[in-house]
Amino acid sequence: MTSAAGPSKTTLNPYQPFPTTQTKNERLRFSSAHPFTPAFVESRLSKAKNLDIRKSLYDSRVKGRSILLENPVRNSGLKKEREEKKARKTKEHERRKRKLIGRKEADSKGLWNLEEDQKKYELFIPLHHLWLGYMSELLCLSQAPASQPTNPTMPNSAAMHGKLVKADFHGSVIAVKEAKNPCLVGLSGIVIHETENAFKVITIKNQVKLIPKQGAIFSFRIPIYDVRALVSHSVPKLDSAASSSEWLDLDTIPRMEFELYGNQFRFRAADRAGRKFKAKETIEL
Repeated sequence: MTSAAGPSKTTLNPYQPFPTTQTKNERLRFSSAHPFTPAFVESRLSKAKNLDIRKSLYDSRVKGRSILLENPVRNSGLKKEREEKKARKTKEHERRKRKLIGRKEADSKGLWNLEEDQKKYELFIPLHHLWLGYMSELLCLSQAPASQPTNPTMPNSAAMHGKLVKADFHGSVIAVKEAKNPCLVGLSGIVIHETENAFKVITIKNQVKLIPKQGAIFSFRIPIYDVRALVSHSVPKLDSAASSSEWLDLDTIPRMEFELYGNQFRFRAADRAGRKFKAKETIEL
């Protein structure tokens, strides 16, 4: 009587090297009559009974593509808050390293407050002339003609709006044209400090006024010609002998007037420079 054949005693060595027929630069390729990926996908397509349809779906939607098999991990709210807090600390550390002070510290120390002997309108007229030259360069104003024309040609003011909303108004002469507070109407002066919500001006009566932007419409004027050459020859020395009659008389130069809506202008000068403004209809006050 013969006994049943037992299991095969053939053993495989998992540590044996690959066949020597493979060269160094040749990649080892495994081939199979039924690869796992297409077989797995086709087996899960239960609605498509036809095998050809399953293969076509695999070839068109899966084959050769990188597919994420799980949802990406979302950052939690606490992690986002920690990152924002860390960014604020880094920014504060860099500011202190440069020995710069913030707005609150500057206000508490009174760095933006003028001393009594500095509250003089004439001291800021050179700043206004500097602003006129800045606007002449910014708006690319043309040179004034040799003889004053009877009807001067007005430049294209519509092309200036995009530049004016981003311009710096320190040194400009602004006036309150309309305001919800009737006490503010008619106030005018040279802008000596602009914040997000207010203009600080010095009036011709040597008074410093803080005018809120909200609920007010301002007006300012710009010469229609380039005044840089005139300004450079008209600034006298700042001494006790200098009087207002020695300064450049802008009343003799044709000007164009613009209106500024304070409700839509509530930004710092540095923030406006990089902001994109869109033309929209607005309620005046």
